[in-house]
Amino acid sequence: MLRKRLLEILQDSDRYTPAQLATMLGVTEEEIKSTLKELEDSGVIIKYHAVIDWEKSGEEIVTALIEVKVTPQREVGFDDVARRIYLFPEVRSVYLISGDYDLSVVIEGKSMRDVAFFVAEKLATIEHVQSTATHFVLKKYKQNGVIIGASEQNHRLEVSP
Repeated sequence: MLRKRLLEILQDSDRYTPAQLATMLGVTEEEIKSTLKELEDSGVIIKYHAVIDWEKSGEEIVTALIEVKVTPQREVGFDDVARRIYLFPEVRSVYLISGDYDLSVVIEGKSMRDVAFFVAEKLATIEHVQSTATHFVLKKYKQNGVIIGASEQNHRLEVSP
């Protein structure tokens, strides 16, 4: 129960101190520290991560979702191609998906040209990649469970008697 609740809290925000987490969960700070160490050592907690609204930062970042059709390889399936893709620094996520394509790749670049170059020169040239379909993100509404760019104001209409 402690592990699950701690993970739920950290998924929402990783900015709490062990003392704050202990108070929130009604346990000692030492219990929190040892549980965090166990979760980190076992690979359950992989990384602590900030969600950034790049549009507000003034930096130009282009995000693209790329669907990739792959010829699976004997004994390794899609894993080898996925590994070759996720090693590129511009790749943010790689997922094995169902449907017409096999992999979904999320990348970030400084421009549409950077993304196009990545697809043409890096992704499409990987052995066993059959085809790709690139979709550019025009606007982010929610990322990693966080609403992007919206104020936290109540947008409900007032009810009149």
